[in-house]
Amino acid sequence: MVYVGLLRGINVGGKNKIDMKLLKQTFERTEMESVVTYINSGNVIFTDTKHTKIEISSLIQKAIYEDFQLDIKVLVRSIDDYENMMRNIPESWKNDENMKCDVLFLWEEIDKGKLPAELKIKPQIETVIYTSGAIVWAIDRRNSTKSSLKKVVGTTLYKYITIRNINTTRKIYEIMRTLK
Repeated sequence: MVYVGLLRGINVGGKNKIDMKLLKQTFERTEMESVVTYINSGNVIFTDTKHTKIEISSLIQKAIYEDFQLDIKVLVRSIDDYENMMRNIPESWKNDENMKCDVLFLWEEIDKGKLPAELKIKPQIETVIYTSGAIVWAIDRRNSTKSSLKKVVGTTLYKYITIRNINTTRKIYEIMRTLK
């Protein structure tokens, strides 16, 4: 099965630095195969036939601690999970000079359909789609400083989210499909 490991909070603001070549070796040491990293923000695509997603997450978190002495949360999504999410994202949503679009990947603890209501979305300036395992959020760049997403940062909820922009999300999917 093809998976992606999304590491939360690495290489951000000079903290929790992990070299991607070394991270790849860590995944290989945990017997993950066909390991590919994408950009420096902790996206690792790989295959595995021996473990569940929960087991993979636990193995990788333990290995990262052993190799880097960092307590990093790792969210694992299968290609099936990812395909389901991608079907729900409008093709027109982009991350460019006019639109800001992010995917908030959710840990199971907070993955529920009523979550967008808890986020106090401003429908006049932002659009949010909930799909199993993620919230996809889009806003015109001119309004991005007024977004409700900014209010999530620093909350308890934020600890159970890892964010990727839509361009990164689509590229991860493209790489996953090459390993299928």
